[in-house]
Amino acid sequence: MRAEGIAENMKLGDSPSVRILAQTKKLALRRGIWFRVLNRVERGITDLTLQCVDIIKSGKLAKLLTAIMDKLQSAMESIFYRLVKTIGVSCAQKISCTAVSWGNISAKSWASDLSFAVFLAVIQTNK
Repeated sequence: MRAEGIAENMKLGDSPSVRILAQTKKLALRRGIWFRVLNRVERGITDLTLQCVDIIKSGKLAKLLTAIMDKLQSAMESIFYRLVKTIGVSCAQKISCTAVSWGNISAKSWASDLSFAVFLAVIQTNK
């Protein structure tokens, strides 16, 4: 699941559900940011919540978990968007210039197409 998918599951003002919290933890562990971004107390609060709580009723706990999840999501998104900006956009501009020089006039728009840049960044990082 992508980090954007987790953000879409949470509506503005909703308290985090245990399911979304578990998904966020799983994704953070896979990306290797769980231990880098969160301190020991934040990891402990999250782990205890996942083990002991079915529904988050406490406003204070929900506010704390929302802050922890925002911290994780910003760390996950920054890595991805940094790759898109550095790798994807430059590759998209190079491919666009090459295609225009070959006579494809509509290829000018490729340089500013964010989804094309994301696609190219994913391809380059998976090599």
